[in-house]
Amino acid sequence: MPRPLPVVLVLLAVLVAVAIPLGAQPKRDDTLQGEQKKLQQTQKRLKEEREKAAAARARETSLLAELEQIDQRLADKQAEVARLEVRITRTRSDIGALRAEVARLEGHRAGQEEALARRLRVMYRVHAQGGALPLILSGDDPVTRATAVRHLASLAALDARQIREYRGTSERLADRKGREEARQQELAALHADAQREQAEVDRDAAKRRTLLARVRDERAYHERVVGELTEASRRLEAFIRELGAKQRKLAKVPPPKGGIEPPGVGFGSSRGRLPWPTDGRIVVPFGAQVHPRFGTRTFRNGVDIEAAEGTDVTAVYAGHVIYTGWFKGYGNLIILDHGSEYYTLYAHIAEIEVREGEDVRQGQRIGTVGDTASLAGPRLYFEVRYQGKPQDPAEWLRQRG
Repeated sequence: MPRPLPVVLVLLAVLVAVAIPLGAQPKRDDTLQGEQKKLQQTQKRLKEEREKAAAARARETSLLAELEQIDQRLADKQAEVARLEVRITRTRSDIGALRAEVARLEGHRAGQEEALARRLRVMYRVHAQGGALPLILSGDDPVTRATAVRHLASLAALDARQIREYRGTSERLADRKGREEARQQELAALHADAQREQAEVDRDAAKRRTLLARVRDERAYHERVVGELTEASRRLEAFIRELGAKQRKLAKVPPPKGGIEPPGVGFGSSRGRLPWPTDGRIVVPFGAQVHPRFGTRTFRNGVDIEAAEGTDVTAVYAGHVIYTGWFKGYGNLIILDHGSEYYTLYAHIAEIEVREGEDVRQGQRIGTVGDTASLAGPRLYFEVRYQGKPQDPAEWLRQRG
């Protein structure tokens, strides 16, 4: 029978068994800490990359949004320049009126000075002859002396009045000259403000021209704009559907069924007989378009009518104004409801001259031609829609000889 192991050996074996895992534990801890550190570094890099991507997206602003910002700044600055020009014209008119009054007062004062000079010469001669007292005492008749006294008193009162009038004229003249000088200083400040605003207009216009040149000449820019314009067109269609639903709700009319046109009454009877919304010519027709250089395909829901900036835009048919304002991709936009689910749209407007909720008559001026959000200069974008669907405007406008 084997002898039991000594106690010392048993203890040694236990210590060795325990020491082995205790020695291995730091290695596992080091590995875990290393993995955690790598994970933290990875998360940090991931966060940095996300931040870079967000910054890149922020820098990649929409071309239409950039053009819109420039257009709105241009419109604001041009309006401010126009207001300054009105103030400059008014100030010049005020200066002209003040100058005319100054000239009149100077002539009046010159006459007063001449009259006072004559009186001074008379008084000098009277003084040289011994003064007025000998004249009063020269006669023995009390009536004559009293008359002489009254005459001299009247002359003295007249002299005093002329002096007061002269002083009043001089004060008014000084006041008008001071006001003229102040208006001249105001005019100089207005000119400086107008020049500064015009310089900003010129800078923004140059930015706009540069961006538009890229859109026309660089495929990447052109394709981005085409995509954004397509999306703007979709948003406009959705917006018109919402407006139509709202109009039907207000009029308590059920939604249309089957897309069947109503009888030939009202707007629906005017196909081929509507007046043109502005004096110009169609340069971009309705329908599918293929860019001659880049080959991009788009669909135009309306027509572009080229016209001089500031040309009147008129309602083609009596209707109700249901929208006025800025719409991305279209600039200043006016939408008219003509009843029976017919709408007309007028875009790139410079000055909107009607208000939402207003009724307009056929031929009424509703705005002016501009180039807000236009990529090709001053023109009117015009649409005809029935039940939200675009119609070819050329089929609705009367033929020109």
